[in-house]
Amino acid sequence: QVQLVESGGGLVQPGGSLRLSCAASGSIFSINTMGWYRQAPGKERELVAIITNDGNTNYADSVKGRFTISRDNAKNTVYLQMNSLKPEDTAVYYCNAYIYIRSTGWDTYWGQGTQVTVSS
Repeated sequence: QVQLVESGGGLVQPGGSLRLSCAASGSIFSINTMGWYRQAPGKERELVAIITNDGNTNYADSVKGRFTISRDNAKNTVYLQMNSLKPEDTAVYYCNAYIYIRSTGWDTYWGQGTQVTVSS
């Protein structure tokens, strides 16, 4: 009933930039927090950044000053602008959203993930 579809991943050189997008669709009544997580090989999934429906943000210390999260509530879309990328940013990036649908209420939904590789 709800889908999160990510786009924008790829291969980039150290110091480069990428912009990830994630669009939520389906029988959505309301979206609260949206965010991005990442999982590198052999590591646990970790929070990258989150944004509330009124625009408050929170970032992992490792990405502060380099990444910016934003959202377009009219489009049910969240973005992650990633600048000054480092090899340690290489991971699968997952979109996450806390969504209310009339039939089941509030629940957490995940995208399928998009690969970001930072390498020369």
